Amino acid sequence: MKKWKRKGKGRGLGTAALVGHFVQKAHERVTNDVCSAFAFKCLLHAEAYEEEEEKPKFKPSAPKIPDGEKVDFDDIQKKRQNKDLVELQGLIDTHFEQRKKEEEDIIALKTRIEKRRAERAEQQRIRAEKDKERQARREDERQRKEELDAKRKADDEAKKKSALSSMGSTYSSYLQKADQKRGGKKQTEREKKKKILAERRKPLNIDHLNEDKLRDKAKELWDWMKTLEAEKFDHMEKLKRQKYEVISLRNRIDELQKHSKKGAAARRRK
Repeated sequence: MKKWKRKGKGRGLGTAALVGHFVQKAHERVTNDVCSAFAFKCLLHAEAYEEEEEKPKFKPSAPKIPDGEKVDFDDIQKKRQNKDLVELQGLIDTHFEQRKKEEEDIIALKTRIEKRRAERAEQQRIRAEKDKERQARREDERQRKEELDAKRKADDEAKKKSALSSMGSTYSSYLQKADQKRGGKKQTEREKKKKILAERRKPLNIDHLNEDKLRDKAKELWDWMKTLEAEKFDHMEKLKRQKYEVISLRNRIDELQKHSKKGAAARRRK
């Protein structure tokens, strides 16, 4: 801290002591974070005040004091000091009020943030519960639809089976009645074919045969297969000849019809 200069016995000495006193008071009242800033402001104020004192000022000529009146310079100095004290005290009070207001604003802001955070957490919890309930409802609805579809399909299958069984019984009874009515009617071509094939297909019992008999049986089957192939070839050739004869006869019929039409037309012209 800059040392204060003594200039005279009255005003200079009292102001320096007063500034030092308030600097000490400021150090005692403020907290550590505010103390340095406030002390710095006090030092700046003191230096400015000292520089103001060091500058040469215009000294007007002292007015003439009437005889019989006495001027109290100590009283003037005291009033000025009191005025400086009041201004400094006002600065201190303003600073602390501003500081208190800022702290209150910070506390209010923290309170709002915490409240907003709690509200948001509550909203998220409610939204999660609603989503869970919605998913549960969808799952229940899906299961209910699947059960209804399965039940409907089962009912349809049961109805189809019942209808088919009733139709089958009705048709079988109808066939039985038709067979009974038909009685001794001659068999159809398909039934004849089945009967002939059944007669030709004889069971092949070769488990009890020895090697020689198996050879004889194989030779017999081979001869029989050759006979069948020969008969098949003969039938195919016969079928071809019959087809050729049918085509030839059809062509002759067409030619005869043409000639007959021409003769009839000529006779009409005559």
